[in-house]
Amino acid sequence: MTASTELLTVPQVMERLQLGRSAVYDLLRSRQLASITIGRARRIPSHALADFIHTRLDQEAAA
Repeated sequence: MTASTELLTVPQVMERLQLGRSAVYDLLRSRQLASITIGRARRIPSHALADFIHTRLDQEAAA
């Protein structure tokens, strides 16, 4: 798997963003952070996390 197609777990995203579980699930629920569901498991493509970060940086720069 290349870095662009790597699937991250919620705990991995929590660690990378330094956020709690509820905060990550809030981002997923509000569709600010894209994810896929495989069975009962939620996975976040690494490119979706990168897109989220870039979008937030752009929003902060525009404010």
